[in-house]
Amino acid sequence: MLDHSGDSRYSPLFIRFLYHFNVDRDYFECHEVLEALWMEEGRDPLYQGLLQAAVGLYHHRNGNVNGARKLFRAALEKLTNEPGDSLGIDLAGFRQQAEHYLNRLERAEAEPVSFHDLNIRILDPELERRLKEMRRGKNHTEES
Repeated sequence: MLDHSGDSRYSPLFIRFLYHFNVDRDYFECHEVLEALWMEEGRDPLYQGLLQAAVGLYHHRNGNVNGARKLFRAALEKLTNEPGDSLGIDLAGFRQQAEHYLNRLERAEAEPVSFHDLNIRILDPELERRLKEMRRGKNHTEES
């Protein structure tokens, strides 16, 4: 297991992942940036679990309920034993959201499940600051 303490955990790739996950809801791009970080960080299961949850949302948004179920199961398997405040985020809260989402997907054959976004709550003020900087930079770029 990698040590997730210190500023090194806030790789620009991780901040971009959070931006795509919480702000523009581009789950395909979440996969792209977090996969690069996952490879860079020695295939840490924490990153892989977050990546799989994003891909699960991507599949569900595109109508692939079976793929979404499979990825949420895999994500929760990897995230279950991680500390609830890993990487400066509320991982415990995110796990609860993902478990609820998976439970709904498991019942999808009995009752259709509409897609909805999940959120990753930021706990660390430094991480929140860096995410806000990215938002401002993106908004400035879009206005130009």
